[in-house]
Amino acid sequence: MTQENTVAYGVGDASFKAAGEYEGIKTLVDAFYDAMDVLPVAKTIRAMHPADLEMTRDKLTRFLCGWLGGPRLFREKYGPIAIPSAHSHMPIAEAERDAWLACMEEALKTQPYADEFKKYLLVQLAVPAERCRMASQAASKAAT
Repeated sequence: MTQENTVAYGVGDASFKAAGEYEGIKTLVDAFYDAMDVLPVAKTIRAMHPADLEMTRDKLTRFLCGWLGGPRLFREKYGPIAIPSAHSHMPIAEAERDAWLACMEEALKTQPYADEFKKYLLVQLAVPAERCRMASQAASKAAT
């Protein structure tokens, strides 16, 4: 691949487009929550979510659209969000963080994305996953 053909994920809306824009991200999110429903490692994190995942799926889809450089659909519908603090009330340790990432890795396997984008996305998603773990741990320590 020549340098001029290299996609600069994370620049502008390149990641949003690589993910298939709204419809592609929605498909990824559906695969993510489908994986959460069946992966044994995800049992604990699935229990942290409501039985009906319709709104949860919508929120993650909308959040990822903006996070990947597309329109800020989450903000338009639900208002501003800070992912770590929004999850700080949940008991998230290393196991829960890793289970979340395992569900995303499983979902990515089913997407028609370039392999480079799949790897890039998983690395990038590890950052907010870790921040959620850190926020949860800090909230837990503050409560004791």
